[in-house]
Amino acid sequence: MKILGISAFYHDSAAAILVNGTVVAAAQEERFTEVKNDASFPLNSITYCLKEAKINSSDLDAIVFYDKPFLKFERLLDTYFETAPRGFQSFIQSMPIWLKEKVFLKSKIKKEIKQIDSQINWKKTQLLFSNHHLSHASSAFYASPFDESAILTIDGVGEWATASISHGKGNQISTLKEIHYPHSLGLLYSSFTYYLGFEVNSGEYKVMGLAPYATPSTPLVQTYIDLIKTNLITIYTDGSIALNQECFTYSTSMRMTNDILFENLFGFKKRAANETLSEKHFALAQALQQVLEEVILKMAIYAKEITQSKNLCLAGGVALNAVANGKLQESGLFEKIYIQPAAGDSGAALGAAWIAHYMYFNNIRKVVLPDAMKGALLGPSFSSLEIEKSIQKANLKSKYLSGENLENAIVERLLNGKIIGWFEGRMEFGPRALGARSILANPLIQEMQSVLNLKVKKRESFRPFAPIMLREDFEKYFLKNHESPYMLMVHKIAESFQIFPTSHKEDIIEKINQKRSPLPAITHVDYSSRIQTINQNSNPIITNILKAFKAKTGYGVLINTSFNVNNMPIVCSPEQAIRCFINTEIDCLFLDGHLIDK
Repeated sequence: MKILGISAFYHDSAAAILVNGTVVAAAQEERFTEVKNDASFPLNSITYCLKEAKINSSDLDAIVFYDKPFLKFERLLDTYFETAPRGFQSFIQSMPIWLKEKVFLKSKIKKEIKQIDSQINWKKTQLLFSNHHLSHASSAFYASPFDESAILTIDGVGEWATASISHGKGNQISTLKEIHYPHSLGLLYSSFTYYLGFEVNSGEYKVMGLAPYATPSTPLVQTYIDLIKTNLITIYTDGSIALNQECFTYSTSMRMTNDILFENLFGFKKRAANETLSEKHFALAQALQQVLEEVILKMAIYAKEITQSKNLCLAGGVALNAVANGKLQESGLFEKIYIQPAAGDSGAALGAAWIAHYMYFNNIRKVVLPDAMKGALLGPSFSSLEIEKSIQKANLKSKYLSGENLENAIVERLLNGKIIGWFEGRMEFGPRALGARSILANPLIQEMQSVLNLKVKKRESFRPFAPIMLREDFEKYFLKNHESPYMLMVHKIAESFQIFPTSHKEDIIEKINQKRSPLPAITHVDYSSRIQTINQNSNPIITNILKAFKAKTGYGVLINTSFNVNNMPIVCSPEQAIRCFINTEIDCLFLDGHLIDK
């Protein structure tokens, strides 16, 4: 049985293909078009998935779209009706698009698929539509190593649902509770993302990275928490919420907040994108993060109560908040937690395909260990010949290295402070670089964080970097004994390794460059790190490099950040990798065995 899942038209378009329930391929459209968060129909992703599965679209048993457009259109019309005349401008802007493209998606999808295969037989290939939150829940549960689990899905909004609790058992998922639009934890976080001067649907992780610059217990943070909980959100004991709609404008305009009310409440204007960050911005981000964590914990407690499960699966865009995930894991509420590595809308394409396979076609489920995601390495790979042609086209010189020769060459460069663009095997599915399309650097160099941000990534100086590490080093330095293969949990380095700065620094670069642990470049200002653990099975080459680096330094840890620059997707092809290498201060490029020094 061959099933294609699709997400499109909002943000993070993607495609995924299953053969007999096994994921063969999955990719986001942005990686091919180089348009960040591309919302267009994923023609390139579909073409790739079919090629990887070695089939034509006419061989498919079903094509599944990740949500139900009529229900979403109903929610849109109901909202405009209830808020009229305030949403008139938004109404006249959005209606033509909806009526032309989004309501009658069956004909739109069929028309797009015909560009790939005009011979597709729609009597044989069924066109199905899944519920948005069910697609998210499915993407986590069916990927997980659990036969039974509570499932918590939290995002901005699907059709009507903004958060849901489901129960997965065997091949079935039952939706038990939902919070409905306009009350949304995801939209609350996005509203503050907008107010703090970042882009909605792509800047939320920047707010998460900003929060640690304020100490949680400071009076200003506590004041902001009180203002948020008194004026903007009501939090109930079961984790359900209600947002004060007088303060938000996402239902009636292209803006997220009533800026005047927010300014009066917090005492400062909406931050411009180029405005210098200050204490008030740090404090508001920290306050928001604490409110988010409180709500998620309450939701999780209620999910455990109504499912009586010892396991928890997480999906939806809010499940990418690694700080909240780390707190949830440390709470001990559930014995095991599984988070879909492509937790946002891209992963819902995969979830939609699984819904069809298990719940529509009623196939028997076999749990896969350690999970069904194959390390999230589900994207394209390139042959040695293709790579060599790309190198020749760029007029670059390379040498082919493998085994100990490669390990020694990479470690030597890392010890000398070199920054390495790393391109190996199949591309990752989801927002995290996991050692296939990564930038690697030495975490022992104190200034490496600011160097990477300003000279390579060309992004905001406050942004932290994540480590890739051996499992035994995770246990030693962070005192945790669980796997963290997808870089989805934040933990603090053990107190015995914490180094307290001897002087107070106001300048953000100076503050970043203060040494806080023996691994300064991956230790954030609050002593935390978003960790990825690997082993010989998941990534043998980088595992051996970590071991060689540890033999020289005592630390089996490297910086691992995504192979891209600010506002660009992670690279997919050798050509994209070479372009990024040439146009930044990356020192060396590794392309599947081919090492290039600048």
